[in-house]
Amino acid sequence: MSQKSSKKAAKNSSSKKLYGEIAIEENKLERFQNRTTARRYLISFECPEFTCVCPRSGFPDFATIRIKYVPDQYCVELKSLKLYINGFRNSKIFHEDVTNGILDDLVELLDPHEIEVVGDFTVRGNIKTVVTSRHLKGQKKPQNLIISAQV
Repeated sequence: MSQKSSKKAAKNSSSKKLYGEIAIEENKLERFQNRTTARRYLISFECPEFTCVCPRSGFPDFATIRIKYVPDQYCVELKSLKLYINGFRNSKIFHEDVTNGILDDLVELLDPHEIEVVGDFTVRGNIKTVVTSRHLKGQKKPQNLIISAQV
């Protein structure tokens, strides 16, 4: 195949959306009934391949998103969470907004007893950013965080 033919074939194949791209575009967080309400327990997720775009520079940002929550009546469905997280890939959004937005969406969906979302972003410009956002059920005001030095 000539270089011209291969470029034309690549252009034709790239114009069609792949099934994964469509699934990410149509993502919707889903939940299911918590079947173990007799006790409180912790569910933890780690999403090590999170990407978004810096709204100031346009450069990609990479992070590990960590989610921990104690469910009440509902749990998040994992495939929907994966597609939701992947939906940020081309979004121009600040680190703080990503972390707090994920928290807000999960609180709205699940109404958990408690939840924490950590956005652990890779180093850029010699600065490493870690954003932690928490919610406690019934909390009227933002929670005071205890800031301590990490070793």
